[in-house]
Amino acid sequence: MEEPLPERAAIVKAAIGIGLYAMAFGASFGAISVGSGLTLAQTMVLSLVMFTGASQFAFVGVATAGGSPLAAVPASLLLGVRNAFYGVPLSEILHPRGLARFWTAHFVIDETTAMAVTQATPRAQRYAFWATGLILFLLWQLGSLSGALIGRAVNPSDVGLDAAAPAVFLALLWPALRRPEARWVALGGAAVALALVPLTPPGIPVVAAAAVALVFGLRPSGGNDEQAPDREPT
Repeated sequence: MEEPLPERAAIVKAAIGIGLYAMAFGASFGAISVGSGLTLAQTMVLSLVMFTGASQFAFVGVATAGGSPLAAVPASLLLGVRNAFYGVPLSEILHPRGLARFWTAHFVIDETTAMAVTQATPRAQRYAFWATGLILFLLWQLGSLSGALIGRAVNPSDVGLDAAAPAVFLALLWPALRRPEARWVALGGAAVALALVPLTPPGIPVVAAAAVALVFGLRPSGGNDEQAPDREPT
């Protein structure tokens, strides 16, 4: 019989704390989504299928601005692409096989990765990943549903929900702007987007601005920086 995991209680406590934050964040997404014009069903499908806050806000922001799905989907995917890189360390921890890879990949997000990689033993790492993932998933759905129900009962313009999505994006972006490179990328992306707003359909400026970051990331590194910037959490 397998011995009880010593870290179990601490992991669950931390996961619940993160989950409560996710629930509040999910409620803001649900209210913004429904208040911006999406239906309750559409809002919940986004939370169930995407399960990544920044990408969901991106999709809603582009779609409700009149952008086509062809513009909304790339914008949300670009914000979620970092999750693919988390799969490298997590694959060494979880060792998913076959169809289990699809189920596991759905829970590869910032919080589950951070909880898993900071544990001391492989068993604790696996437990932290799944406990955090399942708790966050449940509370995110409950938050999205409660926020969506509230959003149906209020006028978005009366409570400022029409401006909430850009405010959330700014809050998500702000910590990364401590690095000089990030500030130049942000300025370049903003310039491209502003130039394209009067010329292209809604959503296209967002995708074009994201391309600025991709070009910057693909440029050759000089390799002689005297001081590497500290990595900021995302």
